[in-house]
Amino acid sequence: MRITPYGAAGGEVTGSCYHIQTSAANILLDFGLFQGGRQASVLNRTPARVNLAKLNSVVLTHAHLDHVGRLPLLVKGGYRGPVHCTPATVELTALILRDAVRLQAQDLERHNRKLARAGRPLLLPLYTSEDVEQLLRQLTPVPYDKPVTVAPGITATYFDAGHMLGSTSIQITAQENGLTKTVIFSGDLGPKGALILQDYHLFQKADAVVMESTYGDRDHKPFTDTVEEFLAIVRAGVARRGKMLVPTFAVGRAQLLLTILAWALANKKVPRFPIYLDSPMAIEATAIYNKHPELFDVEMIALLKKRSMADVIKTLDFRPTSTARESMALNSVSGPCMILAGAGMCNAGRIVHHLRNNLFKPETAVLIVGFQGEGSLGRMLVDGAKQVKIFGEPVAVRASVHTLGGFSAHAGQTDLLAWFTTLAPGKPRVYLTHGEDRARLPLAQQIQKRFRLKAALPNIGTPLDL
Repeated sequence: MRITPYGAAGGEVTGSCYHIQTSAANILLDFGLFQGGRQASVLNRTPARVNLAKLNSVVLTHAHLDHVGRLPLLVKGGYRGPVHCTPATVELTALILRDAVRLQAQDLERHNRKLARAGRPLLLPLYTSEDVEQLLRQLTPVPYDKPVTVAPGITATYFDAGHMLGSTSIQITAQENGLTKTVIFSGDLGPKGALILQDYHLFQKADAVVMESTYGDRDHKPFTDTVEEFLAIVRAGVARRGKMLVPTFAVGRAQLLLTILAWALANKKVPRFPIYLDSPMAIEATAIYNKHPELFDVEMIALLKKRSMADVIKTLDFRPTSTARESMALNSVSGPCMILAGAGMCNAGRIVHHLRNNLFKPETAVLIVGFQGEGSLGRMLVDGAKQVKIFGEPVAVRASVHTLGGFSAHAGQTDLLAWFTTLAPGKPRVYLTHGEDRARLPLAQQIQKRFRLKAALPNIGTPLDL
C-alpha cells in the first residue's frame, strides 16, 4: 500500500490530496485547491503521476475548497467515477464549487482585460461551470459509521470530525496479498466543545495515521473567553459607530457568529444594530444547515428550542445581501454595522472590496475569525501590515485588526493530542500534514515526548509505503 500526498504537505496547509494505491486499486482522498501565495496557480493541476484512467474512486473528508477545489480537474481529464462523501458534504460541495467557478471566471475576466490592453496572451480558466456540473453528478452520498467499498479490496468508513457540517475522518481498510491494513485520515478536526457541531470521533487502532497539524504548535483561547472578547469588540464598534468587517468562511463560521449574536442579543449582551450577511453562499449554506439538525450537538439543540437556525438568526437586525448591487450599496451605508463577507482568507470575494473601501478609516474594525494562509491578504493584516495592495492599489491600514483564534474550526494542540491519545497505544506510523512547519514540528515533538512515537513530516509527491 502506497500513499502519496499531492497537497497539504511539506509545510503547505492547502491543496489537500492523497493518492492511495494497492496492487489492485487506485483512489484519491480529497483533491483540494491550493490557496494563497504566487505558487498556487502552478500547483493547481492534476499530478502527472495520477493516472485518471486507472482511478477507481475519490473519497472526500469534507467540502471546504482546500479539500474539494481541484475535483473538476478530474472531470476535465476524463474521470467519470464516483466521489464518495456524506450527504451534507454532497450539498455543500455543490454550493462551494459553483461559487468557486463563478469567482474564478470573474477574476479571470478582470485579469484578461489587463492582459488584452497590454497585448499579452489571455489566460484560460482552471475549469468551467460545465466541468463542475458534471462533477456534481458524480457525488455519491455515504452513511456515517458503516464501511463502504470504494475500490477493489478497499473500504472507507466515515466518522464525525467536528470541523464543519458533514465533515469526517476516514478509516481506509485495504486488503492486499492476504494482509489487511488500516489507515486513519484525520481530515480537518474541529475543536472540542464548540457550538453547533458534535465533537470528533475517537479511534482505537490503526496501522498508520495521517493527521492534520494546522494548529499543532498552540491552543486557541477557550471558546467562552473568545465569545466574550468578540462581544466586547462588537460593543466598542457600535459605540464608535464604525463598520465591523468580518472575513467569513461561508460555511460554518458565518452560521456560528450569527448564532452567537442572536444569543447575545436575546440576553442583552449587545445592542441591536444592522448585521449584513454579504455572501450568497453563506445565505444558501444556512439553509443547508437547517436541513441537517441531526448533526448538531446538545448545546445547539437546547439553544434552538425546536426552532430552525434561520428562525433564531431572524431575531437579529439581519440583512442578507445577495446581489452585487446590494453589496456595492454597502459602501454608502454608515456605521454602526457589521458586514460578514467572503472569502475567509481575504484572497477573493466581496470582503476584498469592503477592505479596500474601509481599511484606511480608523473607526473600522476588522475581525479575523479563521486561519489565514501564508501569502493571503488576511495573513498580512494579522501580521500587522501598515499598508497592503488591493487590486494593485496601495491601501493604508488604519483600522483596528482583531484576531479571534478561539473561533477556529480547527482543533488546537491539546485537542489534536487528545484525538491521537486513543490511537497511540497501538503504535501506528504517524504522518503529520496540513500544517506549516512551525505548527507540525512542535506537534511532532509532543507526540515523541508523550507517546514515544516518531512522527514523519512528508513532502508533496513523496510516497509513503506501508
